[in-house]
Amino acid sequence: MTLRLILIRHAKSSWDDPLLDDHDRTLDERGRISADAIGKWLSDKHYLPDAMLCSTARRTVETWKILSSHLEDDAIIEISSALYLASAHQMLNLLSKRRETTVLMLGHNPGTGSLAAGLVSRRPAHAQFDKYPTAATSIIDFNVSSWNAVIPGSGELVDFVVPRDLV
Repeated sequence: MTLRLILIRHAKSSWDDPLLDDHDRTLDERGRISADAIGKWLSDKHYLPDAMLCSTARRTVETWKILSSHLEDDAIIEISSALYLASAHQMLNLLSKRRETTVLMLGHNPGTGSLAAGLVSRRPAHAQFDKYPTAATSIIDFNVSSWNAVIPGSGELVDFVVPRDLV
């Protein structure tokens, strides 16, 4: 059995209001364009989640709302405070409890980028993979029967993209 992880860092957020709490920052215009491009890319490639786990931060929820407009709307959606600024270890722990075949996780760096780098058996030649910039998206497959069997270095990177590749 193959399980698939769609791992996305939130799109570019605004820093216009220095008094705004980090959790409440919204996307800027570039972020909205990027989220839309990633959603279209996921749809065009048929990378469709059965479940979506998203941080409670406003910028991640906004990223999800924009990109999901391109996806089928039958995925289980879970907005979780446990994903807000979660480490790679915390993210893997949340993933290990899932039962769905294809899970999309939408989070923050450094956790999201660290998780991607730690899970794949081989990193891509793409210059942005190690930086994991905003809206970076990895598609990682695992030949295991359950998410709790996923171990570091066991994933096959099927695809990786950043918004600048698309817009």
